[in-house]
Amino acid sequence: MTVYVLHENPDWYPPFAKAFAEAGLDARENLLIEGMIDLDSTPPEGIFYNRLSASSHTRGHIWSKDYTRALLEWLESHGRRVVNGRSVVEMEVSKVRQYSLLRQFGLDTPRTVAVIGKQDLQDAARGFPAPFITKHNQGGKGLGVRRFDAITEFQAYIDSDEFEEPVDGITLLQEYLQPREPFITRIETVGYEFIYAIAADTIRGGFQLCPADACELDGFGKPKQAKSLFTLRQNFDDPLIDKVTAFAREHRLEIAGFEFIETAEGRKVVYDVNTNTNYNPDVEKVAPKSGPGSVAAYLKKVSAESFELVAV
Repeated sequence: MTVYVLHENPDWYPPFAKAFAEAGLDARENLLIEGMIDLDSTPPEGIFYNRLSASSHTRGHIWSKDYTRALLEWLESHGRRVVNGRSVVEMEVSKVRQYSLLRQFGLDTPRTVAVIGKQDLQDAARGFPAPFITKHNQGGKGLGVRRFDAITEFQAYIDSDEFEEPVDGITLLQEYLQPREPFITRIETVGYEFIYAIAADTIRGGFQLCPADACELDGFGKPKQAKSLFTLRQNFDDPLIDKVTAFAREHRLEIAGFEFIETAEGRKVVYDVNTNTNYNPDVEKVAPKSGPGSVAAYLKKVSAESFELVAV
């Protein structure tokens, strides 16, 4: 059965294409950049794997989010099997939704205020002890995340040409979380199962911690020479694994990454849910399982199950 991979960033696809070929999957790319949907037609038979990225607008693909929404509505209305389906799109593109559902599930998240537009930002920021950070509701790659150590510094920023307008108009004000050690952790899950955890260096990486190979290129498209920001967390075993995999199952996040900070005060704070997770090549060399390989194996399993249902 054909697996249609729905995404908008060809730079991120090669590791998956390799894994799909090795698994013997008939995988076909569908770029969510432009196209059309004939609502009177019937979708092709197959499995559809949604990899919409919240950062699609940063690559000039400002309509990919809405194209994906429309496409998945059409596919699911015809009963097609979508991995990371329509509801997952809303999780990917809204941190407000992420935090609301994580809190409802009993997971610790940062104190956050969502501000619509620019006018109320200054008043809202006065309620935060310094330092605090800003973040876009629809972000990705840590873009738009800034730390402010004083309200005057923030006031100057929002009045300057440096102020970054969020693509959906929603700026998040958030408490700054001081890590106990200088890294954050990302838990990778596939098919509601733990694959591995990585540590990302917050001293060198700051807030821009995209693990994909394409994110670790210099300005000329060549690999950076510095040591990778990402390392495998060897023998990582924490109760949070069971909590986030249960959360994933509750909300049908079939393939996802969960980023959290262990704070100096002992909190374990989940601050990002990524549903188009990418895998760092340096980590992949030493990891006990392959991320793309696990995705390929899961899609093969879903494909087999769907074929059996069609046959019956």
